Amino acid sequence: MKKIILIIGLLFSVIAAKDLNLKELETNCNNGDMDDCYYLGALYAYAVGVRQNYQKVAELWKKACDGGNLGGCNSLGILYYRGEGVKQNYQKAAELYQKACDGGNLYGCHKLGWLYYDGEGVKQNYQKAAELFTKACDDGDPYGCNNLGILYEDGKGVRQNYQKAFELWKKSCDGGNLLGCNNLGTLYAEGKGVKQNYQKAFELYQKACDGGYPLGCYNLGFLYKEGKGLRQDYAMAKEYYGKACDLGLQAGCDDYKRLNNR
Repeated sequence: MKKIILIIGLLFSVIAAKDLNLKELETNCNNGDMDDCYYLGALYAYAVGVRQNYQKVAELWKKACDGGNLGGCNSLGILYYRGEGVKQNYQKAAELYQKACDGGNLYGCHKLGWLYYDGEGVKQNYQKAAELFTKACDDGDPYGCNNLGILYEDGKGVRQNYQKAFELWKKSCDGGNLLGCNNLGTLYAEGKGVKQNYQKAFELYQKACDGGYPLGCYNLGFLYKEGKGLRQDYAMAKEYYGKACDLGLQAGCDDYKRLNNR
């Protein structure tokens, strides 16, 4: 859920820039400032200066959404998707994402796209997912670009096109999405849509890994283990598998153990 972390991080930056404290946010929210209702909900969600309380979060983001704050609609949709502070309801999440997307919130568009991709709360429809990801990507959302690239790689909802996937993942990576960087690296490693280049793959995996994306670390470990584009080095492979494991990727833990038992 790096997407959510990024969004909340942006919220905190805005709060800091406005130099608002909890009491000011509460006062402003009660006085009809829907943006501050949204920010206040973020503080309760991530226990910043207050005890974490998802029911309170849901109340604040509903108020923000009802008052026209599209970020509140999108974030409330996340709560319904996860079942945090409200009863889990994919259909309700879809409705909220749709409201956010229709109002121009890019995160709502790409989240709604994933619901269509997975068939959660809506009937599965890859073409609809592609339309939503395209809308988000065209408006500058790097996550929408990454997701659209996945459809082009797999040929779901669109004609399979590795070159198009390459273009989209490059745009996503350049926009700061580490998953896009990792996926772009895999195209270089496999020579799909671009000339095979393990060194370029290494650089992209390194960028993803340095940013805290576990699969990037795992893929670096694989390159070292197999000696792809560099000298085979089991010690380095173990280091990167271990890092992937520390970041929560079980495959990294498993391959670390296998190398450790050699």
